[in-house]
Amino acid sequence: MADYVRNLWYMAAWEEEVVGDARLPRTLLDEPMLIYRKEDGGYVMMSDRCPHRLAPLHKGQRSGDTIACPYHGLEFNAAGQCTRNPFSDLIPPHARVKTYPAVGRYGVIWFWPGDADQADDSLIPNFAALDDPKPIVRGRMNFGANYEIISDNLLDLSHVEFIHPESFRTEGKIFAGQYDAEETADGAIWSRWSMFNTIRPAWLEHLPANTRLDEWIDMRWHAPALMLLHIGFTHAGTPREAAPFPGMINPHIITPETATSSHYFYTRDPGDESEALANQVFEDEDRPMLEWIQRTMGDRDFWDWKPVILNVDAAGIRARRRLMKLRRAEQAGAEPLAAE
Repeated sequence: MADYVRNLWYMAAWEEEVVGDARLPRTLLDEPMLIYRKEDGGYVMMSDRCPHRLAPLHKGQRSGDTIACPYHGLEFNAAGQCTRNPFSDLIPPHARVKTYPAVGRYGVIWFWPGDADQADDSLIPNFAALDDPKPIVRGRMNFGANYEIISDNLLDLSHVEFIHPESFRTEGKIFAGQYDAEETADGAIWSRWSMFNTIRPAWLEHLPANTRLDEWIDMRWHAPALMLLHIGFTHAGTPREAAPFPGMINPHIITPETATSSHYFYTRDPGDESEALANQVFEDEDRPMLEWIQRTMGDRDFWDWKPVILNVDAAGIRARRRLMKLRRAEQAGAEPLAAE
């Protein structure tokens, strides 16, 4: 099993994936999980294995908040306790299913795989941008790569000049821009690109073609791999606060499936054009490269390869070091970091 930081909030699913009596099976952090919504609106996260013969509980019948094993009918409540044994009034003392704290916020189901006594939901980073009422499509893809490899990719957006030249048409703007990595008191690591006095992107068709802009691309990271992308434009020489139109904010949240595969949660605008662009960027461009890197890396640790470090790697390296620090702190029994 991979060396995950346990005392953190991870994304399990979009809330819209778990409605009504739905039972959602999903492998998270090497563990087959079952996710369902309780009658009071809360969420249950439990191991998707009956402790009797390891049958998948998501295949069983649900009655209220109780799940019955499809193999021999043992019933388990939302706390993972066996409440009925069809063969006897005796319930074996070890007939329990492991459960995890889970909460819904920002349209996301979050779960805490570590010490339940430390599961403080104030530690969930701010993703209030997801509460925007405008129509949005919430998506998920599976990548055959470790979650830290995907974080490296997202924290170094200079790769768009090479991997996404037709998709984003940055046309060398990033090379001419300024890069900075910053850590803030709320535990975030920021990867920031600023471009000045640029020609407006072709897709900003409502602006005159000769409009000059200052542009920014900011990616915010919180452990373990909870990222929020901010893209904005303002007239050249004017502050960000004076931007004449709103920027774009969308999540890129990665949750390990296994040590070498990950769930990639994202949002996009509705419509066929937006869907085609998302498929091109993720399916055709990012995913093949990251999966090639994973195959090359194999089971060896990132640092064992003694990788060359460039200045544009600053945020990604800080994120990797932060996770190393959190692993050491967790092993020493330290409290989790607060988030704002």
